[in-house]
Amino acid sequence: MQRVGFAALIGLGGLAVLIYLGVWQVQRLAWKQDLLAQISAQISADPIQLHAALLGQAPRYTPVSTQGVLGESHIRMLASRKSIGPVFRIIRPFDAAEVGRILIDTGWIKDGQDLPDAPNDVVVLTGNLDDPIEADGFTPDPDLKNNMWFARDVPAMAQALDTQPILIVLREPAQPDLGVTPWPVSPDGIPNDHLQYAITWFSLAFIWAGMTFAFVRRVPRTTKEV
Repeated sequence: MQRVGFAALIGLGGLAVLIYLGVWQVQRLAWKQDLLAQISAQISADPIQLHAALLGQAPRYTPVSTQGVLGESHIRMLASRKSIGPVFRIIRPFDAAEVGRILIDTGWIKDGQDLPDAPNDVVVLTGNLDDPIEADGFTPDPDLKNNMWFARDVPAMAQALDTQPILIVLREPAQPDLGVTPWPVSPDGIPNDHLQYAITWFSLAFIWAGMTFAFVRRVPRTTKEV
């Protein structure tokens, strides 16, 4: 009987831990969904003037508007779009009237598509401040000779284009048009795997309960045979 009690105690303890982890992941799921809803609302909010956003140390994804002149140089960053395939993000320097030279993620073009020259006129832009963390120890160094980058590394891009390390990602076509398709910021890339984790923990709890029940039932018979 002592072995039965000990096995039951271990089984119930393990079951309690697994159920707790499942419930915790359900709570995390609700928190993450609320966070994503807040980010989505922030991204789509009415834009404010860029200089006001920077003076107020606005958070990431703050929608802003500005006007200025695009530089002729640009960075091509290799990326991929579903149902399209390889594309290039086009990052340009931008002389914003109120804050100086910054970076603009203008959008994407298909691989092989010609990029129009930057307009000489003043351009009106609406987008979101962003500071993506895409480069890591496994990201290849940019191929400067062929102007091909593999991640949006804001400090490195700013150094290459001689700008401040400030990036705006367009959320709608510029006026006048730049010949690219905007690739707005989105919370879609933020991982939200808590439902899968919760299902995993509850599944393990069910399996653990079954194994504990089977073991407890076997203990008296095994003891008798010994």
